[in-house]
Amino acid sequence: MTEPQNPEHSTQRLPTVEPVAGGDVLELDQSASGASYEPVPSKERGEGGSGRFWSARRIPAAVLALVVLGGAGLLLYDVAAVRADHPAMQWRRSLADELARRPLDDVWVLTGASVAAAIGLWLLALALTPGLRDLLPMRRDRPDVRAALDRTAAAMVLRDRAVEVSGVQSVRVAMSRRKAKVRAVSHFRELDDVRADLDTVLTTGIGELGLTRPPGLSVHVRRPAKKG
Repeated sequence: MTEPQNPEHSTQRLPTVEPVAGGDVLELDQSASGASYEPVPSKERGEGGSGRFWSARRIPAAVLALVVLGGAGLLLYDVAAVRADHPAMQWRRSLADELARRPLDDVWVLTGASVAAAIGLWLLALALTPGLRDLLPMRRDRPDVRAALDRTAAAMVLRDRAVEVSGVQSVRVAMSRRKAKVRAVSHFRELDDVRADLDTVLTTGIGELGLTRPPGLSVHVRRPAKKG
């Protein structure tokens, strides 16, 4: 089992006190146990790393191409009509008049410029970022093969491993690219023992996923909520 590498992560004990008949008080009962672990250092992950998969961005590219094509075609048609001694379209005359009358610090001019700049920054972000955040790249054992694991599938694998631990009643797993957060409910056994078994099982499970960058592990175990 991987030892904790962050000194701030430690087991927590949340006491609950219950009165009994005669005025006596029961002993403090542990209600939660949690710990977090950082990912395995890169030198221990092995070779054959693979970068993230890049999205094709087909929908934004198609929409942008259609808008540019439509605008350019309309403007080209209007310019050709003017060259043929026909009057310019009303929208182009109105736009030219408005731009000629309005100063640069006009509210509508600034609003239009802000919208255009925001759209440009969004398109640049789409072009420079890989996307496909739901795919976790896996190690490349062969140079001509690339593989990835869906985050939902990875969470289901860890959940299936966790429910096999003795004492675990239910489990929720939230999987991100950097951390696997596990929230379990245990209805018997000491919570520290259940959490330690979950640490061992889930650490092994994460290693067997074969990911290029294994996520860190955060495990929290608690008792079921009391009814009534």
